[in-house]
Amino acid sequence: MLKEFKEFALKGNMIDLAVGVIIGGAFNSLVTSLVENIIMPILSLVTGKIDFSNLFIALDGNTYKTLAAAQAAGASTVNYGLFITGLLNFIIMAFVIFMIVKAMNKLRSKTEKPVEEKPTKKICPYCQSEISIKASRCPHCTSQLEN
Repeated sequence: MLKEFKEFALKGNMIDLAVGVIIGGAFNSLVTSLVENIIMPILSLVTGKIDFSNLFIALDGNTYKTLAAAQAAGASTVNYGLFITGLLNFIIMAFVIFMIVKAMNKLRSKTEKPVEEKPTKKICPYCQSEISIKASRCPHCTSQLEN
């Protein structure tokens, strides 16, 4: 098992995975900042200056001015405003990843050479039937074929 792990680690798979996780974490903080500091303030202007971070339902039946006040009072809350913010984070992250994968696939298709398939069929010169490329005699007209 140790030998297999060593082969896995040395092949670069683990390094690639670690780099991906680190870049993903940095990218996540960037998208979170974009949503919280740019998109949500603009969205709150459009929706009448609603502060999404303070959209919640207190489950104890009382009303609180802010989420911080409800949490300070020890009330259980359903924080649907924070969920909306998280949902926007996810949608933006998924869209950006989709665009990156799409661009990578486009680059990959440009660099990969098309695989030329060798023909497996040929046409009989006598009866014009399609036959195997390896045939020495046509199965349709029984003519002797030249190879």
